[in-house]
Amino acid sequence: MEVQSRERQIATFSQLGQLIGHFAQGNPWPGFSSGLAQDEYEGFLQLIATHYQSNGWFTQANIKKSLAAWSEALSKANLEKWLSNYPERKGESKSIGIICAGNIPLVGFHDVLSVLLAGHRALVKLSSDDNKLIPALLHLTEKLDPTIQERYQIIPQKMTGFEAVIATGSSNTARYFHYYFKNIPHIIRKGRTSAAILTGDETDAELNGLGNDIFDYFGLGCRSVSKIFIPENYNLDKFFNAIYPFNEIINHNKYANNYDYNKAVWLLNREDLLDNGFILLKEEKSLASPTASLYYERYSNLNELNDFLQTQEEFIQCVVGQNRIPFGQTQCPTLWDYADNVDTMKFLTEL
Repeated sequence: MEVQSRERQIATFSQLGQLIGHFAQGNPWPGFSSGLAQDEYEGFLQLIATHYQSNGWFTQANIKKSLAAWSEALSKANLEKWLSNYPERKGESKSIGIICAGNIPLVGFHDVLSVLLAGHRALVKLSSDDNKLIPALLHLTEKLDPTIQERYQIIPQKMTGFEAVIATGSSNTARYFHYYFKNIPHIIRKGRTSAAILTGDETDAELNGLGNDIFDYFGLGCRSVSKIFIPENYNLDKFFNAIYPFNEIINHNKYANNYDYNKAVWLLNREDLLDNGFILLKEEKSLASPTASLYYERYSNLNELNDFLQTQEEFIQCVVGQNRIPFGQTQCPTLWDYADNVDTMKFLTEL
């Protein structure tokens, strides 16, 4: 199996990033210089436009949002900065099993990219919720570098022949993965969520950015904020006013169904709720809130809150706030922002 030099790999995937940028903006075919024929280019645009028919959460807007983030990540400068931290692999390639999640568009692509750039062969087991976009991107990458074709395989049934594995799933499936893959090198990821800390000093722009952290991808990602911590005397009206521009999310039927269901259950249980017509706020100690809802908890001592969050690190992907991840940036990770804070490339280059 031929593995291209790192320089060639960077050239291929930075060209893919430029191509993805055209798709994210819905641009017409940019010509043969893009590396694609017109029918191939327009076929991917068609996939973006129609994917919601097989997965209602994958709207055209959300797919383009993911593609825009990937276009920015796959710049030549970002790829060089990322890969400069790892030695170029010289030894024999291994077959790496990848079990992908499918909660938001292309969520498994980082693992596939990492395996390819580390010089290994990717055996990709896709989620049924996201089984079109990753194969389509890989097919486009083959047009830019035909050697990619022999360096990955989409596995439709049971995965075999792997020498290491990267598996992402829920907390329940993670226990199964740990048992099943205990005798081979592995990275096992379980369900996580994200939180935000408000102090009351946030600007309207920052709170509006927090709206992106909450509502992007309908709040289905592990980087989606599902809980906010607020001071004891915090007036939530300022927060509600800042996130009002996201109110049209309630027009999405799957999101609205979750909103209606949670509201009905909580009202039947006589729970205290705050309701602005498109998201439910509930005072709650738990970290992960159901879709179309947001938990909040008041704090009196910021240092104690920070200490508490440290004890919950294994359940939290991101914390937004001052001196933490900036408001509005949770869904814009860099290539070196690893899920569960486990360095995937280090794992792969040391195999």
